[in-house]
Amino acid sequence: QVQLVESGGGLVQPGGSLRLSCKASGANVDFFAIGWFRQEPGKEREGVSCISNLDGKSYYADSVKGRFTISRDSATNTVFLQMNSLGPEDTGVYYCVADPSTAESMCTLPPSLVDNWGRGTQVTVSS
Repeated sequence: QVQLVESGGGLVQPGGSLRLSCKASGANVDFFAIGWFRQEPGKEREGVSCISNLDGKSYYADSVKGRFTISRDSATNTVFLQMNSLGPEDTGVYYCVADPSTAESMCTLPPSLVDNWGRGTQVTVSS
């Protein structure tokens, strides 16, 4: 069982920045990829960015490349998502996820196949 606790969501103006954090705990979490899915209003959840601890590789959805940066503090198993140049299209609930797979594999999984989810944190981009 993996526990995931998110923090860092909120309201930000277009063009602004936010940083999300996710602390992971549980058995073998060192071997898990950890990342973020988001659910925009009226849409399915989709992978945004994920990072693997085993090979250090990361994955970004095309919609966030160049704007979002994911990083991982392996000592504390905390993953950070730095989100810059935010736009209204980034509004949604961001869920921390973990799965025993690679970063790209996890981020491109159908949500129903992802093993572990946090409760989610709301990000709203609005003026």
